[in-house]
Amino acid sequence: MVTFSHLDAGTDEERWQAAFDARRLPNADLDVDALVVVAAHPDDETLGVAGLMHIVAAGGGRVIVVVATDGENSHPVSPTHTPDDLRSVRRGEVREALDKVCPAASVAFLGHTDGGLDAVQTRLTGEIEALVRTVGSPRSRTLVVSPWTGDAHRDHRIAGEAAHAVARHLGVRYRAYPIWLWHWGTADDPPWGHIELVPLGAEAHRAKAEALGAHRSQTAALSAAPGDEAIVSGRMLRHFTRGFETLIRIDDDPAPDESWHGSTPQEHFADLYARRRDPWGFETRWYEERKRAVLLASLPRPRYARAVELGSATGVLTAQLGDRCDELVGVDFAEAALETARDRLGERENVELMRATLPAEWPEGTFDLIVMSEVGYFWDAPDLERAIAQAIASLRPDGHLVACHWRHPVDTNPVSGDGVHIALRTQQDLAVVVRHEEDDFLLEVFARPPAPSVARETGML
Repeated sequence: MVTFSHLDAGTDEERWQAAFDARRLPNADLDVDALVVVAAHPDDETLGVAGLMHIVAAGGGRVIVVVATDGENSHPVSPTHTPDDLRSVRRGEVREALDKVCPAASVAFLGHTDGGLDAVQTRLTGEIEALVRTVGSPRSRTLVVSPWTGDAHRDHRIAGEAAHAVARHLGVRYRAYPIWLWHWGTADDPPWGHIELVPLGAEAHRAKAEALGAHRSQTAALSAAPGDEAIVSGRMLRHFTRGFETLIRIDDDPAPDESWHGSTPQEHFADLYARRRDPWGFETRWYEERKRAVLLASLPRPRYARAVELGSATGVLTAQLGDRCDELVGVDFAEAALETARDRLGERENVELMRATLPAEWPEGTFDLIVMSEVGYFWDAPDLERAIAQAIASLRPDGHLVACHWRHPVDTNPVSGDGVHIALRTQQDLAVVVRHEEDDFLLEVFARPPAPSVARETGML
């Protein structure tokens, strides 16, 4: 079993250059529409594949970065920085680095404990799968990359195992990238028969160099005090200034053009309403009544000027939202559901019910409250992406977007509830104000950055 310390001298880069020069290695196939980069810690993505991200983005591909932990325990005995300090610093460094190589990239910070991924491997696997399902590109044109499981670092192994399991389950392309191998290994250690190279042109090489400079908390000492030493020494950093990056092929690529399921068809809902007036038990289940109470209590303001409820169904939540809004638009395409909602709402003048197929048809105007409750997982990835984009475009500068979704697997849904929320959290124009998490459902309230808290917005801070 390999053991090492970042304080070790490590292997000279000249030895690695000689090892590469002695071999003829194939270039990786980078003809992809979407790249999902899984990182165990902030900076893994930059050290390993910043050039790859730049190349895919420059070619018009979508780049999504998933950071499993915040790397808050990188300096466990630092006298100058607490884990909370480092958590904030390192998230900012990721964003700064991505601005250098692919400014349009989406990033999801999962916030798991640094050094503790083994305790959440199942959950991490589910989160990665949920996100990959929101990509929407053909499976054979979606590439997932993650730290190599042979990197001799536990968090890297867990992140790599989780990402690989997702790729195999979904049938998407997968490659691994080594980080610490270059520090502790010798020319006898890499799986040379599975290695592919990503040549970096001048622009990609320059962009990566700038991105590496963003991770100052790792490449420079936090202070002169013991315990604040650099994690990635100058000697180690040389391994990541090569004119190429290294990927490791684990499996054969999937068959071409395997597409995802489409959005849930309208016939599915027509059949449900034909058989039952209240197919989800909105009127009878305590679970639903309690969840509505949690949602309403989570709204950051007592009242809103103009709101929209996406997928208003039979109007149970609509009626309660109407008590908090000057104007409310409830949108659904199922006529049977809208008829029940009309009966429930009666002659309420501040509530309009609109029949439309979301997201292709969207209500006009802007809103200071958008409610996306138990609807996002019915859309496939392209429709979910379109719905989120339209919601952001119609959200007023000071508005709130509320998302609430069932978390358990449903085989007929194109994406999971967690996947919907991960897709929302990767939006640069949204930040979380409120988060309520249970085993059964996840509720989040989003606002445009900096997304002030309720206390701050109401002048208490």
